[in-house]
Amino acid sequence: MEPPTVLVEGESDRRALEVLARRLDVRLPRPIVLHGITNLRAELARGTGPYAVLHDHREAPWVDRVVRASGRAVATYVCDADLEDELIRAVGVPGVLAEVDARHERTAYERMAQQVAQRDRTDHERLHRWLGARSGHKLTYAGLLAEAVDLDAAPAPLVGLLHDVS
Repeated sequence: MEPPTVLVEGESDRRALEVLARRLDVRLPRPIVLHGITNLRAELARGTGPYAVLHDHREAPWVDRVVRASGRAVATYVCDADLEDELIRAVGVPGVLAEVDARHERTAYERMAQQVAQRDRTDHERLHRWLGARSGHKLTYAGLLAEAVDLDAAPAPLVGLLHDVS
């Protein structure tokens, strides 16, 4: 049986999967980065499958419609909220802040956390916002957090996809 083609929304998803695959000693076919889930329909039309797709929860209804309409064999792996949310929860706020400290970015994070719009949010919510606020943060921290996560606590959608494609 042919291994599935792995499709991911963005570069940060690819980075996290590749790091976890290495740590779990799993062979991962090079993921195809869709550069946005809305490109899924075109990608499914190009090939024959099977496919494994990692995506965010909010896109699930749309992904389900596209998959049904494609007639292709597609396994979907859904991040609860999104990849960053999964990684923050898996590593824990103290662990994410340790990675922020290691990159000497704590002052920048604290400055953002003191903004009026951020003050009433939890540390988890502020970290989620901070990861998406600066160009390159999602990609950088996806790798760092996938490296830092205890493998027993690794996000289920990522581990499930890796297990199923190996």
